[in-house]
Amino acid sequence: MNAPFLTQWFSHMDSDAPERVLELIGDDFQLSVLFSGGAGGPMTDFSGDRQALIDYLEQRLKNTRTHHVLNATRSGDDEMVIGEVRQEGKFEASFSAVARLGPGGKASRLLIGRTPGVRFEAS
Repeated sequence: MNAPFLTQWFSHMDSDAPERVLELIGDDFQLSVLFSGGAGGPMTDFSGDRQALIDYLEQRLKNTRTHHVLNATRSGDDEMVIGEVRQEGKFEASFSAVARLGPGGKASRLLIGRTPGVRFEAS
């Protein structure tokens, strides 16, 4: 994959210890994780700093969903992926993620969006 940081991030998220992603963020970390329930459905936004990521991790169920990267690229300090979230092997939603890496290869910014409204096929 052309996005080794995000590949590792989602590998940690899909593991029994997703809190390991906390080791991948820098001191100036900011994130926004936006979940859409589809047209007219609920939306949830986790935005902020390290504490927002901790709050997100605390509400997240372990071992229920897996992330499958379909396409990935890197440009300078930025990595971008498109993929899908599966539950029990079945499509649940598409996601995109962008990470900006800072000193030491740790994330300074992370933006993730997820929706069941659009599906990308592997290219």
